[in-house]
Formats: sequence, C-alpha cells, structure tokens
Amino acid sequence: MAYRPLADEIRPTSLDEVVGQRHILGPDGLLRRIIESGNIPNLVFYGPSGTGKTTVANLIAARTNRALRRINATTGSLSDVKDVLADVGTMLAPNGILLYLDEIQYFNKKQQQSLLEVIEKGDVTLIASTTENPYFYVYNAVLSRSTVFEFKPVEPADVLPAIDRGMAIMAGRLGAELSCEDGVREAIASACGGDVRKAMNAVELLMNTARRENGVLRVTLADAQVVAQRSAMRYDREGDDHYDILSALQKSIRGSDPDAACHYLARLLEAGDLISACRRLMVIACEDIGLAYPQIIPIVKACVDAANMLGLPEARIPLGDAAVLMATSPKSNSAHVALDAALADVRAGKTGDYPRHLQNKHADSAGMEREQGYLYPHDFPHHWVRQQYLPDSLLGTRYYTYAENKTEQAAKRYWEEIKGPDF
Repeated sequence: MAYRPLADEIRPTSLDEVVGQRHILGPDGLLRRIIESGNIPNLVFYGPSGTGKTTVANLIAARTNRALRRINATTGSLSDVKDVLADVGTMLAPNGILLYLDEIQYFNKKQQQSLLEVIEKGDVTLIASTTENPYFYVYNAVLSRSTVFEFKPVEPADVLPAIDRGMAIMAGRLGAELSCEDGVREAIASACGGDVRKAMNAVELLMNTARRENGVLRVTLADAQVVAQRSAMRYDREGDDHYDILSALQKSIRGSDPDAACHYLARLLEAGDLISACRRLMVIACEDIGLAYPQIIPIVKACVDAANMLGLPEARIPLGDAAVLMATSPKSNSAHVALDAALADVRAGKTGDYPRHLQNKHADSAGMEREQGYLYPHDFPHHWVRQQYLPDSLLGTRYYTYAENKTEQAAKRYWEEIKGPDF
C-alpha cells in the first residue's frame, strides 16, 4: 500500500471533527451556517498553515454537486485557469465548477483578473486560501466579490484530540500498543505553534521511531521535546509574521514592558533575523524614547554596532541590553510628532517665502549682506535673540510641544527663564 502521511489520513470528514476555529465553525459560527445551507459564495480563507483551510474547502466540496477543480498558485499558471474555465457549461461540469485556489497570493494581478467574469456570473465558485493578509495580496476586484474568513492558530487544548486520534491511527498502523509518558501530548500540542499538520508530523515521527518492548511502543517525553525544538516558530521574513513580530516588539517597548520586549526580540533572533531586529531597535530609540532620554540614540546605535560585529548568538547580549533599557526608559514622541505636523503643512502647500534675514548671503549683492537684517544669536546674552524664523504665512504656528518628562521639562524651564513664560 502506498504511503499516506498521517496529516492527510487524519483529515476531518465532518465539521465536527475540525479542531479550533470555533469563532467561525462553532455551533453558531457564520461559516458553519453558510456551509450547512449549501449556498456557497466565493470565499477567501486567510490564516497560517495547518489551521484547517484546505480541510474546510474539502468539506465544502463534499456538500456541493459542483465539479471540484484544484489549482496551487505556487505552481499554477494562467493556462491552468483557462483549462478550468473551458469546462464551464460542458458535460464535465454541468452544474458549474467549485475552484479551490490554494496560495492565491502567488497569482499576479492578470491571473487573478482572469477569474472575475466567471465568478461574477456564478459559473465558478471560488474558494481561495492564503497565508498572507488578503487585503494586501489579493486583487481588490476579487475581494469585493468574496467573503473573507480568518483562520487562527489552533490553541494547544484544541490540538490534543487530534493528537489522540493520530496516535491511535499510528498504533494501528504499527500493530502495537502505545505507552506514552506523561506530558508528551501536551509537549507536542504546545510546540506545534497552532499548526495541526505540524503536530501530526511530530506524532508520526515519534511513533515510527519509538522503542518497541514486548509489543509496546514507548514514546518518551525526552524524545517529544527533541522533536518539538524550534517547531513552534512560525516566521516568514517576507510575510505577515515578520511585520507582526516587529510591531509587537515596538509596541511592547513603547508600552514599557521589558518582559514582552525580550520575548519578541527572542523570536526575531531565534529566526536568525538580526538585521530586522537591529533596524527596528534604532527606530524605537528615535521614535518612542526620543527627547525624554536623548542619549538613548547613541547608546542603542552602539549596541546595534556591537551586535553586527559579534553576530549571532552573541549579538543577543547587546540587543537585550538595548531592548530592556528602552523598555524601562521614559518615553516621548514629541519631536517626530512635531516634524510630522510640519511635513503635513509642507505637503499641503503651506510654505511661504523664507524671511529675508534667513536667506543665504549670496542672495544680496557684494558688500550688502548686512542689509538682510539677520541677528547673530551668539552675539547676544544666552546666545539668543528674538527674531522671526517661520515664513509670514505660518507665523505663530506651533508644531512642537514639550512632553511631560524630566529632560524636556528641564529644557522648557531653561527657555522660559530666557524667553519669558509665553515663548
């Protein structure tokens, strides 16, 4: 008999056997009601690998009398789409076609556009799946004709029943009883990262390599932990996970949570993405700590330089210093908020001419520089003198507001003494 992967053999044959996705497949879930009604619209399934997208598509196909066609966009082409569409209205598909398009994000705009006419008419019902955010990767016209459902990583508790079924199947395959140490099931469920397929692969490997004693397969916790190493990492440098981790890292530091900051930095480094970690930490230093602790910028730069010089795994040491220091530092975004406000005005055309006294000297004829009227601040007490700097059209505009932190408030008090309280 031909080999069949456990992950394929255990694939659910009913909605009740699908693990996780209770928010859409629970007793009152919208997707469940759609499937049970038999009136299937165009659908886009979005979520990580191993969360049931293909399984649910198969269950939908089993409930419809339409001819099922499958295309994997990683290897498919426009000619494959044309071949499918050629069957519309023929004896091969008298009731229309149910097209399952896996990894639709790999189809370009032209390939996706080729589906529009037939899915709009209803000759083809499209079920597309993707591991990437469809609002970024799926052509808008296709999205507007489809309903999007998000598949979420499966919780460890929901993976346990699938692990039990998988172990029972493997024991039957191998013709032996199963002896499983305490904690094995939980270790697999936790380490799979919400990917049921990954959990089944772990079960299959463990049981195929388990020691057999008197007809009993002994699966040990030590073996399970070895199989589980790094398996929970879900990371794609080009995909959503990359940006989600970076976002979580920055928001954790901005929120002054050093524990969460260490966690997300660890996920980046464990994936080997040193460059992204360094770049994002520099951004955070400038954007989120900023003027509240201005020395943070050269400090983080030094940590980043050290990390790039050392490489992994030692790079984790200076980067850990940087992440914890920033998470526990006072925060201010006052400077970049001020600049963003100025940029908004510039982009809106709110500029005006430079004040005459701010123009470069070459704007005047030789020997006439003094007529500009520029006052040199260093010639005055405290190196400051009152004069206009903004264009006339923006006179009185305020972009920068001193934030409520020690450093900026100290600067504010300094200038209030010199400029007066209404400066």
